[in-house]
Amino acid sequence: MRVLITGGAGFVGTQLAHRILADGSPVAVDALTLLDIAEPRPELLADERVRALVGPIGDRLDEIGEVDLVLHLAGVVSGAAEADLDLGMRTNLDDTRALLDLLRAQRDGRAEPATLVFTSTLAVFGRDPELGMADVIADDTIARPQSSYGTQKLMAELLVADYARRGLLRARQVRLQTVAVRPGAPNAAASSFVSGIVREPVAGVRAVCPVELDTPISLSSPGATVDALVRAATADDATWGSPTAVVLPGLTTTPRAMLETLDRLAGEPLSDLVDVEVDPAIAAIVSTWPATFDARRAAGLGIEAPASIEAVIAEYLALVGRPAAG
Repeated sequence: MRVLITGGAGFVGTQLAHRILADGSPVAVDALTLLDIAEPRPELLADERVRALVGPIGDRLDEIGEVDLVLHLAGVVSGAAEADLDLGMRTNLDDTRALLDLLRAQRDGRAEPATLVFTSTLAVFGRDPELGMADVIADDTIARPQSSYGTQKLMAELLVADYARRGLLRARQVRLQTVAVRPGAPNAAASSFVSGIVREPVAGVRAVCPVELDTPISLSSPGATVDALVRAATADDATWGSPTAVVLPGLTTTPRAMLETLDRLAGEPLSDLVDVEVDPAIAAIVSTWPATFDARRAAGLGIEAPASIEAVIAEYLALVGRPAAG
């Protein structure tokens, strides 16, 4: 199988690449292309099945070649898309359409269309100024994005579903939770602090929480997110069902609960390194995001949330080689 991962040098893309290249993977990879604006990790490039395309999707489209499975993770995240409308439109919508048209052009002469796993976002839901927001978000809740990022992703969702309806591709659309805890440097996502308030204190660095400590947030772990993407890539049409997007399950928590759990698992008060400095712009975005979900369709597909916030933070501590306290 010829596989393409856009955003393949990012954290989730890297974890996903490792998973599908591993022995016993349910994805039978003959060739894997990692497309990103940065180089993939060296250990991935050491695999003879892997090649890298570095640059924006639109600049490298002609070099992708025939593909059987596309896992489309690339995008401009929430804060950056809000700050730069043109960048968000170009990356989140125009590049997605370019990929769709690549798969459309490759459909002729093939017995089966390629599969596209499209990573959308729960930012397609928002607190409408007039209508408010549903107490619990389900797969059939009407999307009312309150950010450019959520709007761009919703437009792309509709295009993906329509191309699937026309038989031009097989659609697997998932609305991702905030993924935490991510290692590395902070990104421009409004939700970046969700990882930062754990990651930085573990490294002995001060961090800022830009929202009130009791702000409800929903998240999932990197491991659970990769599990969901692999499930989406390998499910047959009858099992997956509708080409419309699936809400992925998550944990509802607060920054306060995360910090209390971090202190307990670390065995020391790392939360002392976190300063609460409310940023009105970030708080305004985060306050429009839902925090409670009914992910019934995902559950029927065998997709699960992490067991607890303890499991999420313990996963990160294990990743950085710090054992959790008893």
